[in-house]
Amino acid sequence: MSLRALCLSTICASSLLAGARGPVVSIAFADEVSPVQQKAKTASAPKAHPAATAKNDTAPPQADTRDADAGGHEDIVVTAARGNRMYVTSGGDLGALGNKKGLDVPFNIRSYNSSLILNQQSQTLGDVLLNDPTVRTTMGYGNYAQLFQIRGFTLYGDDVAIDGLYGVTPRQLVSPQLYDSVQVLNGASAFLNGAAPGGSAIGGNVNLIPKRAAAKDITRITGDYTSSGQGGGAFDISRRFGKDHAFGFRFNAAGMDGETPIKGERHDDVALGAAFDWHNDDTRINMNMNYQKQQVFGGRSAIIVSSLAAGMPAPRATAPSENWGQRWAYTDLAYLFGTLNIEHDFGSHITAYGKFGAQSGNEMGNYATTTLTNSHTGDGTVGAMADAYNVMNQATQAGVRAHVTTGPIKHEFNAGGSAIWEESDSAYAMALVPQAGNIYHPTQFTPDETFRGGSLGNPGRVAWNKLYSLFLSDTMTFWHDRIALTGGFRYQDILSDSFDYGTGKLNTHYDAAAFSPVIGLVIHPISNFSLYFNRIQGLSAGQTVGSTYVNAGQVFAPYQSTQYEVGAKYDVGRFAAGVAFFQTSMPQAMTEPYGNTGQMLYTQDGRQRNQGMELTFNGEIVRGLRFNGGLTLIDARQMHTTGGTYDGKTVIGIPNYTINGNLEYDVPFIKGLTLVGRVISTGKQQFNNANTAHLPAWSRFDLGARYTFLAARKPLTARFEVDNIGNQRYWASVYQSDLVMGDPETFKFSISADL
Repeated sequence: MSLRALCLSTICASSLLAGARGPVVSIAFADEVSPVQQKAKTASAPKAHPAATAKNDTAPPQADTRDADAGGHEDIVVTAARGNRMYVTSGGDLGALGNKKGLDVPFNIRSYNSSLILNQQSQTLGDVLLNDPTVRTTMGYGNYAQLFQIRGFTLYGDDVAIDGLYGVTPRQLVSPQLYDSVQVLNGASAFLNGAAPGGSAIGGNVNLIPKRAAAKDITRITGDYTSSGQGGGAFDISRRFGKDHAFGFRFNAAGMDGETPIKGERHDDVALGAAFDWHNDDTRINMNMNYQKQQVFGGRSAIIVSSLAAGMPAPRATAPSENWGQRWAYTDLAYLFGTLNIEHDFGSHITAYGKFGAQSGNEMGNYATTTLTNSHTGDGTVGAMADAYNVMNQATQAGVRAHVTTGPIKHEFNAGGSAIWEESDSAYAMALVPQAGNIYHPTQFTPDETFRGGSLGNPGRVAWNKLYSLFLSDTMTFWHDRIALTGGFRYQDILSDSFDYGTGKLNTHYDAAAFSPVIGLVIHPISNFSLYFNRIQGLSAGQTVGSTYVNAGQVFAPYQSTQYEVGAKYDVGRFAAGVAFFQTSMPQAMTEPYGNTGQMLYTQDGRQRNQGMELTFNGEIVRGLRFNGGLTLIDARQMHTTGGTYDGKTVIGIPNYTINGNLEYDVPFIKGLTLVGRVISTGKQQFNNANTAHLPAWSRFDLGARYTFLAARKPLTARFEVDNIGNQRYWASVYQSDLVMGDPETFKFSISADL
């Protein structure tokens, strides 16, 4: 561990024990919903059927207001321990439809809260999503960016949203300490959120909700350590003030520095976030500004396996901590970003809202990319490329939500529009001749990056994108609010220009539009239970055909995937369960012979079809025992390929099942002690299009504990966790042509106090 990291960790840990003495008070660790957030939720949701409005007994507990002398120290410990519980809710932000409870909508959405993020000592967004049985994390081409797979389709980091806005989130790695909840929506969302600028979000998306001022004051300090030598800490302060506590302020700071369990790899992370809000009876305003900087030195990247000879098996997994990367490789990612949200009620039936977000990002890196050529010996080549990439993005959304009653039918109308502007500046320098390498016996070399595109010191514009859309929907409820029918559409236009790296000359121009309809049905046959159906589409830009094809220059319409889903949900507050059956069909690019000319025709006639089942559970099984997790089964097929060669074959890298299970158990005879455990299991993944080789199924187990106790009359919580018990070696995923190694055994320790 570096001197800087050691000092930071020591200072944080020392500060926890130095609280001023005073009256004993009861403190809840969980962040409580602010009046602004609660008002917004009430204003944006129609009145639900009684079956859907049961009290949420698993919500973060309120602080114990009894006199400390009457309740005793034990009450303080119990209250604080309850505030640290794993908390997953059904529901969240559904874009055009607003914030909704999961039981009332025809979509599958879950939210993971900030106490879960804190207790699991999550350092990246991928760490948080380890809790979700429908999501798997992989890596991007040649760098250390996290990508996510939902229902067998990729979600790029570019397409993760903040406050429902695309284009604002840091592209490659996300620091989760800044967010109050991480929301996962399963399924296509072109109507709900518009087309994602990166062209993904076909199988689902992720939305981040920033931390904002809570109803009660928070002053929290945390010190943490992660093997093999990472130290850091975090600070979280929340205040409300003014008449009726109308003003709110929240500040978060987190940092970590040191060597990871992967040999020779080092991470240095800093995240800062400030949030402000104000409300009165009719208006709610909140704004957040964030800064994030993540650095990786000597990192282990994915392995490219597309050049392997046909029929070659997957390589034997290396030792979990092995690093085939180069010591000179690094990435430096810095982002400044934020959002502004405004809502105003015109009476009790109409709400107007507007959102605005922006991001300025600067990325620098020098990457060593290993290409495997022999899976038996581990031989391959290692390429080198330096890259500079800057982004300047803006996003906005505005709309009106109105509640109208016509006879026995209640209507919720949603109308509005959104727009995204993105400019990317980039330059690169790369080695023309790769070096020999071996993943089992890696060697170091000095890169010779002589081939250049643009200036690394002054990157030029390489892409400019604009996406704008208009949406309209009507949700009708009738039969005493037991049935809700939603219908609507979004008109989306996608404009994209690419420019030459050296000259800045326009290379390609793309401008196309599409309508994305939606229909959804929810039926509440009994209290706390619903059946639902939806038909919704995903949308991403089509292709502009390159010069090597006979139809060069042709601009295709946007890809439109179509999803059908039926399911059921049960939610009594303390416990929730859901089951969903889905099918998504998506066009794909493919090539076909053009007669007998020897030329090839580029088309969008290919097709991939994913179908499967999702089963999710969360909540308290019996008193003191909580569970979150579930099972996903996926059958992903190539339905139409060139010449029919791979028709019916399983798509590369999509596991046939994924299982996650998280358990928490409050030990009854030791107040404040909670044991935690997690299992992550992933089925086999096909290694090539022909399905002649596959990655074997793998399972990983994590164990830990946390203990809440008193020091200097303040409740403290200490946490200890071991990920990948037994140091299992496995290939975690094979995304397209990139093979990703599983993480090694990792030890985590942290201690937090509310002062």
